[in-house]
Amino acid sequence: MARLFSPRPPPSEDLFYETYYSLSQQYPLLLLLLVIVLFGLLALLTVAWASGRELASDPGFLTTMLCGLGGFSLLLGLASREQRLQRWTRPLSGLVWAALLALGHGFLFTGGVVSAWDQVSFFLFVIFTVYAMLPLGMRDAAAAGLASSLSHLLVLGLYLGPQPDSQPALLPQLAANAVLFLCGNVAGAYHKALMERALRATFREALSSLHSRRRLDTEKKHQEHLLLSILPAYLAREMKAEIMARLQAGQGSRPESTNNFHSLYVKRHQGVSVLYADIVGFTRLASECSPKELVLMLNELFGKFDQIAKEHECMRIKILGDCYYCVSGLPLSLPDHAVNCVRMGLDMCRAIRKLRAATGVDINMRVGVHSGSVLCGVIGLQKWQYDVWSHDVTLANHMEASGVPGRVHITGATLALLAGAYAVEEAAMEHGDPYLRELGEPTYLVIDPRAEEEDEKGTAGGLLSSLEGPKMRPSLLMTRYLESWGAAKPFAHLSHVESPVSTSTPLPEKALSSFSPQWSLDRSRTPRGLDDELDTGDAKFFQVIEQLNSQKQWKQSEDFNPLTLYFREKEMEKEYRLSALPAFKYYAACTFLVFFSNFIIQMLVTNRPPALTITYSITFLLFFLLLFVCFSEHLTRCVLKGPKMLHWLPTLSVLVATRPGLRVALGTTTILLIFSMAITSLVFLPAASNCPFRAPNVSSTASNLSWELPGSLPLISVPYSMHCCVLGFLSCSLFLHMSFELKLLLLLLWLAASCSLFLHSHAWLSDCLIARLYLGTLDSRPGVLKEPKLMGAISFFIFFFTLLVLARQNEYYCRLDFLWKKKLRQEQEETETMENLTRLLLENVLPAHVAPQFIGQNRRNEDLYHQSYECVCVLFASVPDFKEFYSESSINHEGLECLRLLNEIIADFDELLSKPKFSGVEKIKTICSTYMAATGLNATSGQDAQQDAEQSCSHLGTMVEFAVALGSKLDVINKHSFNNFRLRVGLNHGPVVAGVIGAQKPQYDIWGNTVNVASRMESTGVLGKIQVTEETACALQSLGYTCYSRGIIKVKGKGQLCTYFLNTDLTRTGPPSATLG
Repeated sequence: MARLFSPRPPPSEDLFYETYYSLSQQYPLLLLLLVIVLFGLLALLTVAWASGRELASDPGFLTTMLCGLGGFSLLLGLASREQRLQRWTRPLSGLVWAALLALGHGFLFTGGVVSAWDQVSFFLFVIFTVYAMLPLGMRDAAAAGLASSLSHLLVLGLYLGPQPDSQPALLPQLAANAVLFLCGNVAGAYHKALMERALRATFREALSSLHSRRRLDTEKKHQEHLLLSILPAYLAREMKAEIMARLQAGQGSRPESTNNFHSLYVKRHQGVSVLYADIVGFTRLASECSPKELVLMLNELFGKFDQIAKEHECMRIKILGDCYYCVSGLPLSLPDHAVNCVRMGLDMCRAIRKLRAATGVDINMRVGVHSGSVLCGVIGLQKWQYDVWSHDVTLANHMEASGVPGRVHITGATLALLAGAYAVEEAAMEHGDPYLRELGEPTYLVIDPRAEEEDEKGTAGGLLSSLEGPKMRPSLLMTRYLESWGAAKPFAHLSHVESPVSTSTPLPEKALSSFSPQWSLDRSRTPRGLDDELDTGDAKFFQVIEQLNSQKQWKQSEDFNPLTLYFREKEMEKEYRLSALPAFKYYAACTFLVFFSNFIIQMLVTNRPPALTITYSITFLLFFLLLFVCFSEHLTRCVLKGPKMLHWLPTLSVLVATRPGLRVALGTTTILLIFSMAITSLVFLPAASNCPFRAPNVSSTASNLSWELPGSLPLISVPYSMHCCVLGFLSCSLFLHMSFELKLLLLLLWLAASCSLFLHSHAWLSDCLIARLYLGTLDSRPGVLKEPKLMGAISFFIFFFTLLVLARQNEYYCRLDFLWKKKLRQEQEETETMENLTRLLLENVLPAHVAPQFIGQNRRNEDLYHQSYECVCVLFASVPDFKEFYSESSINHEGLECLRLLNEIIADFDELLSKPKFSGVEKIKTICSTYMAATGLNATSGQDAQQDAEQSCSHLGTMVEFAVALGSKLDVINKHSFNNFRLRVGLNHGPVVAGVIGAQKPQYDIWGNTVNVASRMESTGVLGKIQVTEETACALQSLGYTCYSRGIIKVKGKGQLCTYFLNTDLTRTGPPSATLG
C-alpha cells in the first residue's frame, strides 16, 4: 500500500495542491453528496407515504426526516459558495459528517424495534463518503470513519446488551458489523489513496507541462532573437523552414530539391544607401591590447555604432576587422535612406571625436556613403551572415577608402537624395582612389553643422588621460572610457534558459506570494488588483489549474466529449484504452479484501452449512489463482530457481498489465464473483413462502421460538446478505481505471439483481424476519426505516447513484491524467527539437566549442567571450575572376544569376567542412568572393605553448589539404558551369585573439597581425597558387610539404616580405626537404 502514496511535496506545492484539490475535485463531490442525501430523505418520505404508513402516527420519524431535510438544505446553501468552502473547508466538512452521523443515530431509534443490523448500510455509506466525497485529508477522514464505526458499535452494544434473551445473539452481529465497517474504512481509504495519487500526479504533470511550455516559449523567443540577430525577419522565416526540414531529415543533410542548385536566399532592393566606416589608427592601437581589452573595445565601439544605426533606421550588415558597414532602406524601403546614412556617419564621427577628446588616443573615423540598389541575402550553408552585393556596394567601399578622416564622403547620387539637408564641399580628386578616378564623377564631403559648436566649446584634451596619469597605456584608457558606454553583451537573451523539467517543478513566485486560501481559483472571483500583480507566467499557471477543475468535464472541450468523456481524437482514445495498467494487481488485492470480509460475515451470522463452506473454498481458490497471476512478477527470484518449464510464470502479471481485454475480463469476473458470494446464503433459504411465525396458532408469549427457519439458515442472515451486496457495490469503485460504461453496466446489473431478489423473489424473508421480530407486539408493522427489504432497496439506490458519480469523476481524472502525460511528452519532444534548433542556429554563428558557453546554465559568466591562441593557421581563399564575371543586366536579373553561381561555389566549399578530416577547420566568414577559415581554434588556451612546435602546428597540414580541396571543388564547378575560375590562396600562422562581439548581430571573429598578414598573402598572391610567409613555409616543410621562394614583395602595412609558394602538385613527400626552394 505504501506505493500508492506519493512522496510529500514541498510546502508551496502542497499549498496549491490542497486548494486545487478542494475546488476541482472535492467541491462538486461535496455538493453531489448533499444532493444525494436530500433525495434519499425525500425517497424515504415517498416510500413511507406510498406504503400506506401514517406519518403523523410516528412523530419521531417525521421529526428526524424534517430536521434532516432542513439541516442538509442549509448545508447545501452554505457549500454552494466556493469562496466560503475555500475558507471553511474543514469546519464545513465536519458539519456534514456530524449531520450524517446524527441522522444515522436518529434512524436507529425511530420507527420500531432497535436491532443489531439496523442502519449498518447507512453507516457504511457515511464511512465510505467521508473518504471519497468530503474534502478532508487522509488523517481526518480516517478519524471520522473510525469514529462513525465505533459510535454505531458502542451505541448498539450498550443499548442492546441488557435486552432479554429473546433477541438473536448480539456478539456475532456486532462482530459482523465491525467487519463491515472495517472493510468500508479500508475500501474508502484505498479509494482516497488511489484518487489522491492520481490527482497529485495529474497536478504535477500539469505543472511540468506549464514549465515545459515556458521553456518552449523561451526557446521559440531565443530562436526568433537568434535568427533575427543574423537575418532580417522576412528572410528568417524562409530559412527557418529549411532548417526544420534539415533537422527532421537528419542534422547536416539537405532536403531534396527539384534542381541541382542549392537554395538561394537573395533578393534585389532598389532605393537604398550603403555606409562604409573604418576606424583610422585602430590597427596600431589593437596591437597594444590584451585579448580581453581588444574584444571589449570592439564590442563597445560597434555596440555604440549599432545604437546609432538603430536610431537612424539603418541595418548593420557586417563587421570586417575594424570596418563597419550598414544599409538604410532594408528590408523596408525608406524615403529618407540617404539622410539616415549621412546622419549616422556624422554621429559616428562625433562619437569617435568625443572618444579621442576624452582619452587623447589618436584615432579617427572615415565614412563613405553611396545610394543605389543592392542584392541582399545569405549565401553558403554555414556561418550565415547577411550581406549585400552590387556595383553600388563596391562604390560605397571605395568612397570610404578614399575619404578623409573625421568626414563623411558621399557620391553625387547620395547628394541628390539629400535635397539640401546638409551643406557639402567637393572632395579633392588628385589623391583619390583609382576606381573613383576611372568613374570620373565628383564626390563630396558633408559639413557637420555641429562641428563648429564643438570646436567653440573646446575639447577636454585627453581629460581621462590627465586624470589617470601619463603612464597608462592608450588601449587601457580607451577600454576604461568605452566601458561607460555600456553596450549590451552578445547573446544576453540566451543566458537564462530554464533548466530541464524536473519532478519538483518550481511554482511562480508571484503566484506564491499573492496566494491566499481565502480566494478562489476562479479568476472572475479573484480580489481586485490581483490580476495586475500576476505576470504572464502566473496567469498561465492559473489557467492550467482551472483546466484541471472537474466541473470542466460537463463543458465543451476540444479534448473530450462532454457526454461520454471519450477523446475526440480516435487515435488518442485507442491509445488510452490500450495503455498499460501496472496498478491492476492492487485493485484485485483490495477486491479480495471485500470478498474475505463477506466470507467472515457469512461465517458469523450463519450456522455454516457444509455446502456454503465448499462454495467459499472453491471461490478462495479462484481468488488465489487471480492474485498469483497478478503478483507473479514478484515471485521471479523464486521461480527462476525452480524448473525451466515454470520460468514463463512471471510474465503473466505483465500480460495482465498490458492487455486491456484480459484486464476487463478478470475485473468483471472478480466483481461478479463477489456479488454471487454475497447472495449465496439466500440459496440455502427456502424458496417457498413458508414462514412459521405467521401461523395463527403461534402464541404471543412463545419467546423460546428459534430465529432459524426449519432446516435452514438464521433469519438474521437476510439483512447481512443485503449488507454484503452493498460491499459488492463498493468493489466496483475499487477498479479506478475501469471504464465508466462497464462500471455503469455492472452497477445496473447488480442493482436489478439485488432489487429483484430482496423485493420480489425473496421478499417474504424480510416479512418473516419482521413477523419474528415483532412477535407478540400490538403493531406488527414497523416504520420504513426498520423494514429490511425497503431500507435495503433504498440503500442499493443510494450506493448506485453515489458510485456512479464517483465512477464518472474517476473516469474524468484518469483520462485527464493520460491527456496531461501525453501533452507533457509532446511538449518535451517539441522543446527538445527547439533546443536542437537553437543549438544548430547558434553553432551556425559560433564555432561548436564556443556555442555551449552561450546556452543556458553552461554560460560561465557575464563577461565577453575572448580567447587567445598561440598557433592558429588562417586561410584566405578568393576567386578574383568573379569580380570580372559579375555584371548587372536584365539578362542575369541584375546580377542575381551571378550570385547564384557564387552561392554554389561557397556552398560547395562549406560542404567540405562536414568531412571528418576537416573537422578542425573553422569557417570564419565570407567577404564577397573571399572565403576565410582557420584551424587550431578548438585547442585549449595555453595548451599550445606547452607543446613543441611540430605538435602544436600540426594542423597546418589540415589547412593545406583543405586549400587543395577548395581548388578541386572549384575545378568541378568550372566543369559544370563552363567557366575558368581560379583560386588565389594566402596562408599564415601565428597568435590570434578570438572573440564574440556585437549585441544586435553577434559575430565570432579573430584578430591579430597573423590575420592581417594572411589577408595580404591572398591579396598579393597569384592565381592558382598558395602564398605563405617564410615562417609558415618552414613549418610546412617540417610537415613534409615543399615550398619554393617567390622572392621579396611589397606588402601594404608590412613593408618588404619574403614569401613562398606552396607546391600544390605534390602531397606529403615523407622526410622534410633540406631546402625551401
